[in-house]
Amino acid sequence: MAVGVFDLFSIGIGPSSSHTVGPMRAAAVFAEELKGLGKLADVASLRVDLYGSLAATGHGHGTMTAILLGLEGFHPELILPDEVEERLAAIADTGTLQLAGAVALPYGVKDMVLRPLTVLPRHTNGMTFTVSDADGNVLHTATFFSVGGGFIVREGEEDAAQQELEESKKELPLPFRTAAELLEHCRETGLGISDVMRVNEEDSRIPEEIRAGLLHIWSVMEDCVQTSLKREGVLPGGLKVRRRAPDWYDRLKKESSRPDDEGQDQDFYDQKYWQEWVNLIALAVNEENASGGRVVTAPTNGAAGIIPAVLFYALHFAPGMENASQEDRDDVVVKFLLTAGAVGVLYKEQASISGAEVGCQGEVGSASSMAAAGLAEVMGGTPAQVENAAEIAMEHNLGLTCDPIGGLVQVPCIERNAIAAAKAINAAKMALWGDGSHRVSLDEVIVTMRETGKDMSSKYKETAMGGLAVNVVEC
Repeated sequence: MAVGVFDLFSIGIGPSSSHTVGPMRAAAVFAEELKGLGKLADVASLRVDLYGSLAATGHGHGTMTAILLGLEGFHPELILPDEVEERLAAIADTGTLQLAGAVALPYGVKDMVLRPLTVLPRHTNGMTFTVSDADGNVLHTATFFSVGGGFIVREGEEDAAQQELEESKKELPLPFRTAAELLEHCRETGLGISDVMRVNEEDSRIPEEIRAGLLHIWSVMEDCVQTSLKREGVLPGGLKVRRRAPDWYDRLKKESSRPDDEGQDQDFYDQKYWQEWVNLIALAVNEENASGGRVVTAPTNGAAGIIPAVLFYALHFAPGMENASQEDRDDVVVKFLLTAGAVGVLYKEQASISGAEVGCQGEVGSASSMAAAGLAEVMGGTPAQVENAAEIAMEHNLGLTCDPIGGLVQVPCIERNAIAAAKAINAAKMALWGDGSHRVSLDEVIVTMRETGKDMSSKYKETAMGGLAVNVVEC
């Protein structure tokens, strides 16, 4: 199927969409295949090989534990944090996992085969699952690639999947692969970018389902923030990164709330604190992600805080929102996410949203661009201004490396979300002060990002082999 808004915004667990969500999804698919083939009862042994970036930073990204959960039959969009802790504790205590929830096998994290220096041709995030019977005969094997944002591709089916994708796009009412095509639809129909995306989504879902689904996505983002604000202490993993969100929230609530004297929304805060609130939301989401909590890929887990932070800005600081009704607020959420989704499609189609493939410019850069477009749209921007906002945001994230210290999605990842959220807001404001005309197009920037990613050394692409990951002492 063509990439849609609910593919780019999917619910999962932290800390990484490519290293946690994708591998769990692939493992669950493999387990379901075993069950469907009727081979579960004959399974006597299991082997999991991890390649490239998955092997290099898998421990810090929760890859191995996510795979164990997937092999037990759990899916990232359905499993809850409490279930994660319960099942992982049981596997650790017994040394046994329940393959497809039915067959007990002695297997754990230490049994996985790590090949960090072996990169398979399709993608650096490769994994192979193999099960054999008591005589050592292979019953079933499959290789998957986690290509960013929780998306997975199966080895040997890449061409077929791409052909299916192309065919499904042709069936859309307003298909687009580039920003130029998207803007042409806007010119021909008189629709905004969010409307073009909505029309395409309505090809497979009724309007009420789309609206309800997007509002649910926003509610999960909000819940993620609220959960994070209740947690204190340090993040797991050994870096001893202190959680800042709870303290910041207490301080901001005291300093920036305004009395409801004039019938204004009590949650519409003092304008001079807008950046502190944006920072807070981004930090809260990514602190929760770093601890393995429930988040929304937007479009990835590593960049999950940017869109919630900018959408929070739109709802609480944008002009005209002081006396907005709940329905008006819901309209803003839907329009924002549809617009951001449309821009996300452009990155997914023309480049990559995988940090292991193109560096953090593909994660944080794409999210900042998507958020800038969403904000420009809900603030009344024309399609040309919205495209300009997306272009400005990405242009100033080009070349951003992915060099997490200790392979953990903490430093510099958490603060990087806050910085990129502010960039998105500034990009939208700059675009709205212009008339939409600009020298560099969004398509040109996306292609540049893709080419920059190809040229970037592998040590700066989620391997923890360069940059801050090697120049900062972990403890």
